[in-house]
Amino acid sequence: MKEGKLKTIFVCSNCGETSPRWMGRCPSCGEWNTMTEDVVMTESKSATSKKAAAPRATGVTSLVASRLSDISTDEEKSRIITGIHELDRVLGGGIVLGSVVLLGGEPGAGKSTLLLQLCGAISDRHNVLYVTGEESTRQIKLRANRLHVAQENISLVAEIEIDEICGLIEQMRPDLVVIDSIQTMHCGDVSSSAGSVSQVKECSARLLAVAKSCEIPTFIVGHVNKDGAIAGPKVMEHIVDTVLYFEGDKTLPYRVLRGVKNRYGSTNEIGMFDMTGTGLTEIENPSQMLLDGRPLGISGNCVACTMEGTRPILSEIQALVTKSGFGTPRRAASGFDFNRTNLLVAVLEKRAGYFFGNLDVYINIVGGLDLDETACDLAVCLAMVSSLMDKPIGDKTVAIGEVGLAGEVRSVTFLENRLREAQRIGFTRAIVPKHSLKQLDVSEFPDMELTGVSYIRDAIQAIKQ
Repeated sequence: MKEGKLKTIFVCSNCGETSPRWMGRCPSCGEWNTMTEDVVMTESKSATSKKAAAPRATGVTSLVASRLSDISTDEEKSRIITGIHELDRVLGGGIVLGSVVLLGGEPGAGKSTLLLQLCGAISDRHNVLYVTGEESTRQIKLRANRLHVAQENISLVAEIEIDEICGLIEQMRPDLVVIDSIQTMHCGDVSSSAGSVSQVKECSARLLAVAKSCEIPTFIVGHVNKDGAIAGPKVMEHIVDTVLYFEGDKTLPYRVLRGVKNRYGSTNEIGMFDMTGTGLTEIENPSQMLLDGRPLGISGNCVACTMEGTRPILSEIQALVTKSGFGTPRRAASGFDFNRTNLLVAVLEKRAGYFFGNLDVYINIVGGLDLDETACDLAVCLAMVSSLMDKPIGDKTVAIGEVGLAGEVRSVTFLENRLREAQRIGFTRAIVPKHSLKQLDVSEFPDMELTGVSYIRDAIQAIKQ
């Protein structure tokens, strides 16, 4: 039993900064109302003096260093290929041995479903240990039956004591471990309740130590708070190797798996899934899926192409410009940056001569995607002008370009890949920056009419033709 006493401290849930008293604003990261109360065990002076009385023996250690040249880098031996291509893409080509992956998302997004399907996908070649702190083993069994998951090499245990779990992992030595979820895990050496900042940090650190020492890849489910971030301090995200987020509107069946941190791959890749009655299925052609059911011949619609890592994705942008019933017109954007919308409205008024001062403007990105790339600026501007003039844009037209404050249409990266994707889907016309058009080989796009524009006025004139 440790000697000491309980002490109340306040920990920032954003950066992990500690303080002996509550403060409205964190002195480290500057966030407001993030200091949460926590209880920790402090060691007594006698225990501290006992530790200080025993000096470390010089040159005595059990550590053994390995030569860098002797460490294997064989990709086949260092990664586990899951067979779920969208997941492998986000992870950078598979699961790295000894890696710790944190999976977060809104309740009901499909975190547990994806991990159970992952266990079933690799169970024919690897042994898996699934640790649940929220459900019973019978409930996991019922979900596995519903998802038609192979169950031969999957072991289940319902436990929340982290020391017991770490001991079981070291004893079994499975090829993959799933912890669902970290907020339910409890460490006996920490006095606070499960889910607190101290518990989450300590439990994550102990799982990391076991994963690295035994080279066992570990997936950890993390709940999110009201702001959409993983509950617990940012220190938890610093501990793990990879952080994945499930995104998407819960009212829609589409789910986007995005990597926001990855020590073994790109953080720009995304994986797309469709939530069905039998689990998550991969979407191999997201552009076609997002454009299915698109209204034809309607004003205010324009198609943009955004890059998600190395994958170009076509997405429909809808704009509605209508007379305001109030003194101050409304501006609203779903799936597009609100401040960017106001900026583009100002550019259209100042540089193109279209007045939106007494009109409501609504922007909607169909499919639940968040378009945060400036290459979608031109499509948003054309959709707003199309709705204002009530003149439809061609159904086979795609717009790609960044709009500057002077009304100029600036070049974008990976334009050739974007045009190839648009041509594959069946688009016959593309409005692109004129500067980028000079660097393209037009002969590679025989079925597309490429229209180069230098200013937003030129792009608007092009859709009027």
